[in-house]
Amino acid sequence: METKDKFLSFNLGVRDTAVISLQYITEVLQVSLPEICGVPQMPSCVLGIYNWRGEMLWLVDLEAMLGYPPISQGANLLSKMMAIVLENNGKYLGLLVRQLIDIEWLETHQMKPPSAELFYPKISPFLEGYFINESEDVIFNLDAMTIIQAPIWKIHH
Repeated sequence: METKDKFLSFNLGVRDTAVISLQYITEVLQVSLPEICGVPQMPSCVLGIYNWRGEMLWLVDLEAMLGYPPISQGANLLSKMMAIVLENNGKYLGLLVRQLIDIEWLETHQMKPPSAELFYPKISPFLEGYFINESEDVIFNLDAMTIIQAPIWKIHH
């Protein structure tokens, strides 16, 4: 049986590609650093709060959270970054990513289970699994629910 799902693909770090299932994505928007209101005493991957449709949206540097060098360090003040807004039970979280690639249909039954040896320790808890595409690249399938429910946010909800 063919089971295809729609995913949004984007770059992680310089070489990696990741996807998140579209069912958890509410919106994708462009954000620039001056629009983000920094919040003191936060983990370094938490960039702060952004005013989104009149709501406070927490923005996270996804690369920093997963153990890559932070995107926000390389960004100058004028550069626009893409934020992927995840939603779960009325809770929203914005993930800042380097660059969106595409919307892809992937065969969910071809997803391989994550194995700790293959990936950075920081990324493993957030992986649902991974795909190997036609050019034999690994595509990380990130688990939106785990990201939204990460202990790191518990302090603030």
